[in-house]
Amino acid sequence: QVQLVESGGGLVQAGGSLRLSCAASGRTFTNYHMGWFRQAPGKEREFVTYITWSGSTTYYTDSVKGRFTIFRDNAKNTVYLQMNSLKPEDTAVYYCAARWRLRTGTYYDSDEYAYWGQGTQVTVSS
Repeated sequence: QVQLVESGGGLVQAGGSLRLSCAASGRTFTNYHMGWFRQAPGKEREFVTYITWSGSTTYYTDSVKGRFTIFRDNAKNTVYLQMNSLKPEDTAVYYCAARWRLRTGTYYDSDEYAYWGQGTQVTVSS
């Protein structure tokens, strides 16, 4: 098993920034690609961003490109989501998730991820 714990959420004014962290334990961190998903009130869970096991490749959903950055520190078993220029539409519960690096499915499919954190609330006020 992989245990994932998110932190860093909170309330921020529109235009501000937050950095989310996801600390992993239980298995070798570099065996997993990592993703961030979010779920806004009344909406279904949405793919946000993804990073491969080495950090060499990233992908973003269009709505966050240029504003969000995913990165990881494998020495610390942690993946981060830097969120800049936040908008009220970014308000959601944010989840990190782990995907075994040898899986061959699509990175934006939540079914590809075996392990999930409990989520952290991000609220952006206008």
